[in-house]
Amino acid sequence: MQITSAMKMVSAAKLKKAQDAITAMRPYSNKLTELLQNLSATLDADSGSKYAEQREIQKVLIVAVTSNRGLAGAFNSNIIKEVTHLTNETYATKEVSYLAIGKKANDAFKKTNKVIADKSELYDDLTFDNVSEIAEMLMEKFVSGEFDKIEVVYNHFKNAATQIVMTEQFLPIVPVETDDNVNLDYVFEPSKLEIVEELIPKSLKTQLYKGIRDSFASEHGARMTAMHKATDNATELRDQLKLTYNKARQAAITNEILEIVGGAEALNN
Repeated sequence: MQITSAMKMVSAAKLKKAQDAITAMRPYSNKLTELLQNLSATLDADSGSKYAEQREIQKVLIVAVTSNRGLAGAFNSNIIKEVTHLTNETYATKEVSYLAIGKKANDAFKKTNKVIADKSELYDDLTFDNVSEIAEMLMEKFVSGEFDKIEVVYNHFKNAATQIVMTEQFLPIVPVETDDNVNLDYVFEPSKLEIVEELIPKSLKTQLYKGIRDSFASEHGARMTAMHKATDNATELRDQLKLTYNKARQAAITNEILEIVGGAEALNN
């Protein structure tokens, strides 16, 4: 009980920092993604939109974002379950590979020999620059044709008690469905090509970083909730054991008193 209570307090302290980070980042990330999708709707084939290229899906890469440690309830198992569902149902006829971010994902899928990389060490220093390296690798693999579609599966942080499993298409970029009455004509300065080459990679890096940050906050929320329940269960078990112990002790004392009284009565007679 003391161990789970201490783990709950540690996760609560880490959660505050992780929650502040993802809450501050979401508006920027969402607006950048919206801008990217609107921009991609205006691009033509010759404007350098290599990240928006739609081709026949044969090879799929699933980026599974879990944690390095357990004791977080269903946090990791929900991700593994969703990735397994995508593999066996959605992409049953496709060639599926995995990129593991977190030891739990690597442990779950390494037996399939389809894990192209294990990036569990990312959590040792979770920064935008380190996530950018992974995003650049994913972009390179898509552009080279090694994969036709890349999905990211992670836990979206709603609150400390609730995490929602999300599956987001990383590449190719999903163009936004626009209303015909909405004017999406942009004035590009300095040029459309330069904007595309700068904005799209930055947006993709931000999207991946947001997903991993979301998962990081969700992990501490899930662990805090799991350890809180474990502490409550341990407290209840302790109380039950204490009651059982006291009853047994009371029964033993009563028996000893009865034996003493019985012996005294026998001596008097």
